[in-house]
Amino acid sequence: MRTTNTLATLGWVAWIALAAPLAWAGDGHDHGEAPASSASPASPRFAAVSETFELVGVVNGKQLTLYLDRYADGSPVKGAKLELELGGVKIPVEAHAEGEFEATLMQELKPGAISVAATVIAGEETDLLAGELDMHEEAHAEATAHAHGWKEYALWGGAAGGGLLLLTTLLRRLRASRNPRFGGAA
Repeated sequence: MRTTNTLATLGWVAWIALAAPLAWAGDGHDHGEAPASSASPASPRFAAVSETFELVGVVNGKQLTLYLDRYADGSPVKGAKLELELGGVKIPVEAHAEGEFEATLMQELKPGAISVAATVIAGEETDLLAGELDMHEEAHAEATAHAHGWKEYALWGGAAGGGLLLLTTLLRRLRASRNPRFGGAA
């Protein structure tokens, strides 16, 4: 009976030692601090560049945030005025900070390629920037299938093996308690 208990204990220790690393969080699953960025990585973006200026736009629903920098050193353009057209429609733009502008769209943009044209007036400098915004339909998270990795299969296999080991140990104990013990002096 001692051998069975020892084997069962060693089996459980081995299973726990092998299964513990599978429970650790992998890359992207550690639930740490959220990124400080106000725009999510999935937000549609566009860039329009010339020899003098660089304009980056981030679309979040009906809100459009624009960042205007000098191309040479990346510094925000001070005192600039910006005129913007999306798909041939003029969009009113408000300055919020040095090199930062915001606009509110009348309706959310439809999927597809949208032409972007911006006129920048900064002091005596004037430039026309052109680019393209490629809007994609959002993929629904419910529609994507869950991918199973080898760690998940190993964890389930280890749990099944541990359960089988426990069941075997219980059956051996049950049989040992039912077996009549014959013997004695003849």
